[in-house]
Amino acid sequence: MPFKKLALGDFSSKSLSKRMRPKKTIAALFLLFLFTVSALAHDTYLLPKRFSVPAGTSLALDLTSGVGFPFLDTAIKPERVAFARGRLAGKTFEIKDFGPAKKSLRFNARFSKPGVATIGVDLKPRTLDLELAKVQEYFDEIDPPDAVKQRWAAMPKPKRWRESYVKHSKTVVRVGKFESDRSWAEPIGMFLEIVPETDPTTLKPGDEFAVHVLKDGKPFEGFSLGIIREAMFNGEFKKTDANGRVVFKLDKAGRWLLRGTDLRPSSKPDLEWESDFTTLTIEVGEK
Repeated sequence: MPFKKLALGDFSSKSLSKRMRPKKTIAALFLLFLFTVSALAHDTYLLPKRFSVPAGTSLALDLTSGVGFPFLDTAIKPERVAFARGRLAGKTFEIKDFGPAKKSLRFNARFSKPGVATIGVDLKPRTLDLELAKVQEYFDEIDPPDAVKQRWAAMPKPKRWRESYVKHSKTVVRVGKFESDRSWAEPIGMFLEIVPETDPTTLKPGDEFAVHVLKDGKPFEGFSLGIIREAMFNGEFKKTDANGRVVFKLDKAGRWLLRGTDLRPSSKPDLEWESDFTTLTIEVGEK
């Protein structure tokens, strides 16, 4: 199932510079993008400054909620962090150096040795009281199961939408030169997690990228996982198979965002719904 298409074209900084667009045009396109995209399309993602760094260096990573990947849009408060951890060459460590930036929560991680670094951040639950007029927009953005839509349609009036949600954000970075490191293929410990089946730091245009989704450590069948490329709002959803697996074709170089939402009815008296959002950022290198 495709995302909502806006036909804005690719206005990444690289493509715009090639076309010699003036700064005012870039700003106008960006504003058009923000006003056109649904106000509900706030993916929370973890974006490293670079996806490849030498060993022995520090790397800044921005956690942000935005309407246009990979733009930094909304800062997240430090007290919302439930955990921030990394794993490099199979060794797990906590990331304690983080603080507010202008439009993000900035994390700083130091990678002392070569390998593939997996970094994940979990946020604490928050509650949303959604306007009823925006429910359909929400459904369009997250592609929930038919059972969820049917339950909502069958709810007696007066309807109310109260939802408790948790955000899980993850990324993968290549550190230095090394012979072998398959730690990227192991989960980092999130309740809802996207786990690669191919080393994300070696991807090239035209590659197929297989992942599987785990919910509470188990394969999540029938989960709707989406993917978009940087500075685009044209993407697609695919359903995971019985093993929680799905495969995407990565047709172009650049940064990509995988994202999905597990929305489900709540049994709590003060809630109608509970949800977990999960994202994974990767970079496809040039050929």
